[in-house]
Amino acid sequence: MARKASTAPRKRPASREATVATDAAFASPADALPRIRNVSEVRHFFRTNDVPVFFVGATPFNLLGLDRWVRNLTYIAYYDGWDGAHPAVYCPSSKASVEFDSGEAINNWLLRSPEVRAFMSSRVPKGVRPKVAMVFFDTETEQICEDLGYDLILPAAALREYLDSKLVTTRLAAEVGVCSVPNIITTAEDWASLEEHALAAGLGTDLVIQTAYGDSGKTTYFVDGPKAWAKYAIDLVGADVKVMKRINNRPIAVEAVLTSSGTLVGPFMSELAGHSELTPYRGGWCGNEMYPDVLSLDQRKKAGELVRSLGDRLKQEGYRGFFEVDFLVDTDTGDLYLGELNPRISGATSITHVTAGAYADVPLFLFHLLEYMEVPFQLDVDEINARWQELASVDLWSQMVVKETGSRVERIEQAAPTGQYQLDAAGNLVFMGPALDWHQLSNESQAFFLRIYGPGDYRWEGADLGVIVTKGRVQTVGRANESRLSIRAKHLIDSIRDLYVGMPLVPPRAVPDVSLTSG
Repeated sequence: MARKASTAPRKRPASREATVATDAAFASPADALPRIRNVSEVRHFFRTNDVPVFFVGATPFNLLGLDRWVRNLTYIAYYDGWDGAHPAVYCPSSKASVEFDSGEAINNWLLRSPEVRAFMSSRVPKGVRPKVAMVFFDTETEQICEDLGYDLILPAAALREYLDSKLVTTRLAAEVGVCSVPNIITTAEDWASLEEHALAAGLGTDLVIQTAYGDSGKTTYFVDGPKAWAKYAIDLVGADVKVMKRINNRPIAVEAVLTSSGTLVGPFMSELAGHSELTPYRGGWCGNEMYPDVLSLDQRKKAGELVRSLGDRLKQEGYRGFFEVDFLVDTDTGDLYLGELNPRISGATSITHVTAGAYADVPLFLFHLLEYMEVPFQLDVDEINARWQELASVDLWSQMVVKETGSRVERIEQAAPTGQYQLDAAGNLVFMGPALDWHQLSNESQAFFLRIYGPGDYRWEGADLGVIVTKGRVQTVGRANESRLSIRAKHLIDSIRDLYVGMPLVPPRAVPDVSLTSG
């Protein structure tokens, strides 16, 4: 028998707003509708955020300053450049008794540290799962977070590893019309066979060879004949490689976020690569510059379209969130080529956060957080991209990653302190005092230095000493149309290096080859 409908007014259930800490199963139907529809509401959401967010890493470099926008954001770091003075940075007092061989190993050690776990627990309300982000992680990291009840707000490690391959991303990009420099994918055996394949493909014999995986230029090889091949043969023989025609180019970096509303494209910036004053690795990433004419209007429009196409293709693979794309601009033809795709937070993120677009709206990474914070949203991505494209043309920022370029191994006795520096009337770089980040720099006479290795640590060839951030450009174009560091940039680098004093180790101490910053 049919049930008789009641004529009594239905009692409306008490309103329950679905927050990131609320199980969606208890949300009312009204709460299921998109509740964040514009950037103003994004800004408000994070200014009132009540769920702890932790960025875990060797240093806070990549997301430093994001705590200005995100309430309850804390940096868990192994190296503390502020010596306990930064209110949003936590560094355990006990250090590991083993040498780390990767950024992943550092992060996994931090997550397991009793001190770190106790600190995180003190910041997490009962019943709430904290959100954890980082640059370097693996399947072990995922297991640790699952065991501890943390939400690792990043794509799966297996998916990221798959997409991190330069060979895979070259193929995926080609499928959506994003072309790489003329290349072949092959297995390297010897110079004779490589030369034969390269000539058959019209690449010539002046070649750039990349293995599938690598960081900061360590696995990019410039080979133009048997002698150069012999130098790198131990790394290349038997490896699957991407072999490219060598072109005159300018490297360009851009970050983006793939969200359920579409792909948001950040500002374009040039890359610093291979400068011997900063890095011992030829072709290695060592910083970024942002300036108005980094790309022409037409190039910026085309590059934005290519990034969105890549986002569409990544979505098919199940990817979501932050990623970075390197383009190569052929300086002879103006053509844009894919350099590589990095499915992660990158070294350029730090500059992305201080752009005019970031201050007019919000930093790009907040859209990554939004994607993983279990809060419904629906944004007009095209409108945001169009506005940022206009705002991106007014900024001037640069950063330089200072690595140890000498072959010595030393124990650091004194180091440049973290904080703000100023060029005085005589041109000397003077330490003005501690600072939390670089967001308050206002002119080219100022600089911020983030110390990574400090007293008691060791420096060796390739070790990350720290990062210099400044307003204005740090590169100029030489007579042969090559990029070189400006006189001001070299002065900043030399001045910071002069503040380091070390004690040589005899015999030299064996040290791992670990990059704490990543391009």
